[in-house]
Amino acid sequence: MNASTIYSIGEIAREFDITTRSIRFYEDQGLLSPKRQGQTRLYTNKDRVRLKLILRGKRLGFSLAETKNLFDLYDMENSSARQLHTVLALIDDKRVSLKQQLEDIKVLLVELTNLEDRCRDELSEIEANQEVTGSVAPNQE
Repeated sequence: MNASTIYSIGEIAREFDITTRSIRFYEDQGLLSPKRQGQTRLYTNKDRVRLKLILRGKRLGFSLAETKNLFDLYDMENSSARQLHTVLALIDDKRVSLKQQLEDIKVLLVELTNLEDRCRDELSEIEANQEVTGSVAPNQE
């Protein structure tokens, strides 16, 4: 794919397996700016690369505002040093956030296991008492 290749919104949507509505949303957010021919959007290879970066950023947990900020830095300066410092800061923030989420998940898993153990113990006790008394649980009649 060379730099002068033009893509329609449908072609880009199919390539990235997303909806045309998503692409128009990214355009509304200022993340993409396709050329126009009448009402037809014409996407360049630069737009393709940006869309790929938007989707990668989403997958990594970056907000669209953070992604836009990176694009704006790149567009303003054409120097990657400031952009890379910003990306590194975002990565650090995301890593801290993910580590906290991981700790929260670990605590929740322990709590779920404890609750499950208590439920199983109580159920075993109920079933043992029913066997001794000869009564049948309502679901088993």
